[in-house]
Amino acid sequence: MTKKFLLLIVCGFFLLDLNAENLQIKLPEPIKKSNVSIEKALENRRSIRSYSSMPVNLEELSQLLWAAQGVTNRKGFRTAPSAGALYPLKLYVVVENVKNLEKGIYMYKPEGHKLIKIKSNTNIEKIYKGALNQQSIKDASVNIIFGADFSVTDKKYRKRGKQYVYQETGHAAQNIYLQSESLNIGTVVVGAFYEEQIKKAAGMGDNETPICIMPAGKVND
Repeated sequence: MTKKFLLLIVCGFFLLDLNAENLQIKLPEPIKKSNVSIEKALENRRSIRSYSSMPVNLEELSQLLWAAQGVTNRKGFRTAPSAGALYPLKLYVVVENVKNLEKGIYMYKPEGHKLIKIKSNTNIEKIYKGALNQQSIKDASVNIIFGADFSVTDKKYRKRGKQYVYQETGHAAQNIYLQSESLNIGTVVVGAFYEEQIKKAAGMGDNETPICIMPAGKVND
């Protein structure tokens, strides 16, 4: 009886942990009006590496992710253009200081505009060291890691496929820059890191490659 009881407890803990790391969170609907014009956002856009200790809220994170890869119509087209509408990018969201969202590593799912928790541990120290100890990584409320499966595009475009993936990453990253301007959020594109270290720390799939990291946080006044 005691052995059966202990077995049930162990199984229960396992299931709780499994559920915790496959948790799906529906994000707030993106707001499609702003007091900041696209022209003003372009004028003010800067790479910002220093952030305040104030948390980013869930609505703001939702807005950033939608700006990068959000679905914008019933056909599945997104905010950033993609060669052949193949969408090889995946966004891994490392949450350190987001109001009403537990720490951890999440994957953004554009379909349904939701997050899927893949790790309870943020691995922020490993990501920080893998990114050559860049302080913006450590100070950010959230780090958005762009991953890509090149095979998705290579199948159709062969040798040109990889270039199209890099172009798409640039489009999505610029969208985050511009959206940040209306939210009083600072961000920067980080391209210097050890790929294998970041890939492992973020929990990426075998066929995925990290392209860049965008740390983000509220701007110091």
